[in-house]
Amino acid sequence: MTSLDAIQQELKELQVNKDRWAVTDIDERIGILDEIKRDLISVSQNWVALCMEAKGILTHSHGEGEEWGTLGDIYNLLGSLRSSLIDIEKYGRPQIAGSIVMLPNGQVSARVFPRTKIEAMLYHGLSQEVWMEPGVTIEETLQSQAQIYKGKIRRGAVNLVLGAGNASSLPVNDSLCKLFLENRVVILKLNPVNAYLGPLIERGFSSLIDRGFFCVVSGGIAEGNYLCNHPAVDEIHLTGSDKTLEAIVFGSGSEGAKRKANKTPLISKNVTGELGNITPIIIVPGPWSENDIRKQAEKVTTWLTYNAGCNCLTPRVLVQHKNWPQRAAFTEAISDIMSNLETRKAYYPGAKERHVAFVSAHHEARQFGRASQGYLPWTLIADVDPKNTSDICFNTEAFCSLFAETAIEAADTPEFIDRAVDFVNKTLWGTLTASIIIHPKSLLDPNVAASLERALMNLRYGTICINEWGGSAYNLGLTPWGGFPGHDIYNVQSGIGVTNNTLMFNKAQKAVVRGPFIKTPDPNMVTFKHYSELQKKFTYYLASPSIWRIPGIVWTSLRG
Repeated sequence: MTSLDAIQQELKELQVNKDRWAVTDIDERIGILDEIKRDLISVSQNWVALCMEAKGILTHSHGEGEEWGTLGDIYNLLGSLRSSLIDIEKYGRPQIAGSIVMLPNGQVSARVFPRTKIEAMLYHGLSQEVWMEPGVTIEETLQSQAQIYKGKIRRGAVNLVLGAGNASSLPVNDSLCKLFLENRVVILKLNPVNAYLGPLIERGFSSLIDRGFFCVVSGGIAEGNYLCNHPAVDEIHLTGSDKTLEAIVFGSGSEGAKRKANKTPLISKNVTGELGNITPIIIVPGPWSENDIRKQAEKVTTWLTYNAGCNCLTPRVLVQHKNWPQRAAFTEAISDIMSNLETRKAYYPGAKERHVAFVSAHHEARQFGRASQGYLPWTLIADVDPKNTSDICFNTEAFCSLFAETAIEAADTPEFIDRAVDFVNKTLWGTLTASIIIHPKSLLDPNVAASLERALMNLRYGTICINEWGGSAYNLGLTPWGGFPGHDIYNVQSGIGVTNNTLMFNKAQKAVVRGPFIKTPDPNMVTFKHYSELQKKFTYYLASPSIWRIPGIVWTSLRG
């Protein structure tokens, strides 16, 4: 735990250096990113080992692969930042890899991924677009990129980042975004859950620390309150709970609730945050074969079990068509896969209590796997009444190994898609990310295809995925990541502002991610036995890209 005197000294140094960082030239920034990559490689093995120990993850398990992949998120962001800085130096703005077009509804869409043929091969048909807010033109989209690098007079600020405790990439990636995308120097206060990473972060990011642009501190609520209210902290960012943000801005308890109602916040500092979501997956009925059902069940189960279910983008509510003949078969396929998985340690504080609350509200919940001290079963609450808008499954983020299923009546598939979109927009808490799973044969019907396009336009989420999940957007560190625009401290939902956004769009509304219905092979599935080996190889490739690393990645992905 960092003493208050030490925190005071760190803040003093950041205040002295904040304007110097704002005018640091691009060549030096690129050099800093290269130094970070070099230094981070030296601690990568220990980084993953510490995360595995804290989370009770077994060697060579899928969980080990997840930790390597989370470290890979940092390398992805570093690479994207570096590419954008090089582009700014050459062209005045980050370059867009694909087309930039005006959609039929009048919104601008920029296709940003894949950027190379190698990416297209390694990411199995994944594509990403960024849609701008209505009214923004193509010309405005391009001219407004990278605004912070265009002004002649640049002022800095000290940003406090309250780091998330669930994924090791989040605290440092949030910090890098504030530094390189917003020109802020950063004091990072680690969450007590993963404060053990502090010494490794200091070694990996020493190039920023030694220059006085970044520092890492640790502590609990007292240290957090001290930092939030310190006059040397100009702005605050957190990845975590909406309740945490509200406590910072308004105070806790009944007094805090009264201040929020009266719109009299305790602090006037700019506060941004990414604050979670009850992530829906809309399952579009279609001509699914038995193999399709099994493959999609593996996909959804992989997303659920990732990081023991402790992610803001973990699927929480499956939305199905009530009369789809294969609805029960799909739910049973998920149940079957979960019943054959090892349970995971419920490492995140409050996971057990949240699990109890959900199961107490739904005694019919089905639980799978060994539940012992410190371990929670995989849990499915099926057939939740969609009309009961006050159900815990719809308004509380479980943040543990649990998700729900509900079903909506509709006369046909297009009507189902429209009603499902209306349901998730109006009933589920949060606006961070949503997914739609749809068979390509379903899209041969022009009415279904049109309803899918309506869904993309009407879903009020910051990231919308077709046959993918939000993790495939966040992991690349390219598209904006955050809640749907328009929230404020009085109705914060999934948060205010965005991270990632390494192409530095000024008025992005949402990211749209598309993937194939079935990937062949798909080594990311929880059933793939060599996932940890694959992710380790892929992470080292991201750290130091070389075509000579690719054959090993491909060979491992093809193993049975």
